Amino acid sequence: MSWQHWKLVIKNNDCLSKIINIANACINLGHWPNYFKTSSTVIIPKPNKTSYDSLKAFHPIVLLNTLGKLVEKVTAERIQFIVASNNFIHPSQLGGLKFKSTSNTGIALTHIIHSGWSKGRTTSTLAFDISQFFPSLNHHLLVLILEKAGLGPKVMNFFANYLVQRSTKYLWNDLSSPPFEVNVGVGQGSVLSPILSTLYLSPLIYIMEKISIFQFPSFYLLTMIFSLFRTSPLTFPIQTYSVVTTFFPNF
Repeated sequence: MSWQHWKLVIKNNDCLSKIINIANACINLGHWPNYFKTSSTVIIPKPNKTSYDSLKAFHPIVLLNTLGKLVEKVTAERIQFIVASNNFIHPSQLGGLKFKSTSNTGIALTHIIHSGWSKGRTTSTLAFDISQFFPSLNHHLLVLILEKAGLGPKVMNFFANYLVQRSTKYLWNDLSSPPFEVNVGVGQGSVLSPILSTLYLSPLIYIMEKISIFQFPSFYLLTMIFSLFRTSPLTFPIQTYSVVTTFFPNF
């Protein structure tokens, strides 16, 4: 069913309550149905490219089960409500959150600039993009962060199951690849991925707020934490979580 059909379905309170019941059952049982874990990745050429002999000239679009995405949306809104209520998310985090957008980022940046001007200071900004961020999220560390966010054992058990045994297949015109596993990071196109990535970054933002990156010991600590993002999945969660809890036990 398409989104247009589901928008009509959820206008009926009985149908909406059934969908909420599915979301509740998934959390309580710690299970995400395999049917929702299967996706199709459509390969679409990017427009106005002089050559299409490079992978960067194509854009993969992940198609997920629409009912599964609807259940994910219910779950994502619940998670955001909880972590917003207990102030786990840093106030400066504006991406991947409901009721916040790039307009908030522009307003915040304008306020910082004008505050600097009033003190006779010049403001500089540093912008960078984390390539392939969604696929880079470590599952073990993510579950630890969910625990730190106060989401409870049922939610952690759910995500321990939700994040694994996912599969997709490539679709290119009339061609289709065999299904293969994609058990890395969080899913592209998933409604849960933005809030999960926001939670994933929360410890790092709190750390950057507490330290001055221009002092050598703090710069060394920050560099060490960033380097752990590139370590193996087995050692990464233990090392990173150890660094965070050692230097900032009250986080």
